[in-house]
Amino acid sequence: MSVTPPQPPFKRVPPHTWTALAWLVGSALTFLFRFRLPGEAQPAQQGVLFFRWDGLAMLALATAVAFAGGHRLRRSPLAGLCLILLASAGASTALSVGEIPLLQFVAADVAVYVIAAARPRRTGLAALAMALGTLTGYLLTRLAFGWVVGTSAELTVALTAVVAWLLGDAAHQSRRHAEQLREQSAAQAVTAERLRIARELHDMVAHSIGIIALQSGAARRVIGTQPERARGALGEIETASRETLSGLRRMLGALRTAEPGKAQETAPLDPGLGLADVDRLAKTTTAAGVRVDVRWLGELRPVPPEIDVSAYRIIQEAVTNVVRHAGTRSCRVTVDSRGEELAIEVLDDGTGRSAAVDGTGYGLLGMRERVGLLHGEFSAQPRPEGGFRVAARLPVPAGVR
Repeated sequence: MSVTPPQPPFKRVPPHTWTALAWLVGSALTFLFRFRLPGEAQPAQQGVLFFRWDGLAMLALATAVAFAGGHRLRRSPLAGLCLILLASAGASTALSVGEIPLLQFVAADVAVYVIAAARPRRTGLAALAMALGTLTGYLLTRLAFGWVVGTSAELTVALTAVVAWLLGDAAHQSRRHAEQLREQSAAQAVTAERLRIARELHDMVAHSIGIIALQSGAARRVIGTQPERARGALGEIETASRETLSGLRRMLGALRTAEPGKAQETAPLDPGLGLADVDRLAKTTTAAGVRVDVRWLGELRPVPPEIDVSAYRIIQEAVTNVVRHAGTRSCRVTVDSRGEELAIEVLDDGTGRSAAVDGTGYGLLGMRERVGLLHGEFSAQPRPEGGFRVAARLPVPAGVR
């Protein structure tokens, strides 16, 4: 089961807490600026009604409306913003100013950011329009009554609303991009898993079917004249069938027990096969009628499981192609484990040709994919002197050389 990383603490704070905190900070600074601070000739702001009962009552009512608007942001964002803007305009009436001051508009800026970050762009633009419309309407109302307005200060406040929307929209786009990347990564993981399963099924079944076809053909030809040889061929068919069935059962068991969404590209579905089984593969194929000569160069050393399994599957598929398509009775397998890489070569002198041999079949495609995943080199092509050559070089990590 995948574990979602915990969000930073500030992202777990609900929106209404941020708007309430912004409103309280703005109110506290507004209260502080009504006094003459050290070094000032007079208070930064005046306000005849600020300390009167009606002014304090208006501030208390505006605070209650702002808190209510913050609580509505999650369910009805535009309605919640409307209440916060109403509180900003109402609180300004007790301050004896010609505009909605920035300190009373900070909560609205936070609300615009929250809406732009969490909602579709259309909703974010509507929130910005409401904020700018409220500032414009406040100035026009004062002008209609012939009162003085603070146009310059209001333009600065409007700029903060635009910046809040830009930041929120950028956060929204960033989150959408991250979600798209996660979706693409999940789709790629599913595709890679399907290809991996297809490779395992192909490599597991194709070789066994090829051996069974050879043995059954030999048994059919000699069943009347050499019953003992036919009995041996039937025994080989039974063994190959049982091994294939066992491998399929292990594969299905791995698929059933795999956790959803968990990448397992480096974990083989049938981990019991590796380079140690190449000699047994050669013996089985030889018994079926195609002699496989295995030559080991260097000492067979432990390699990572993904390299071990992939190397065996490459040899198995190359030998299977010889059995099914080459039209020859022998082939040679060379495994070179000297140096910084594991080199594999399968040679035959056959004359048969098919899509699988010419490089367009699923077998060679699967081998090429295996080598590519391990950052190795792969080649499969006819030999100038006749026959076919399959070669792969798999780099071995320095820690296991």
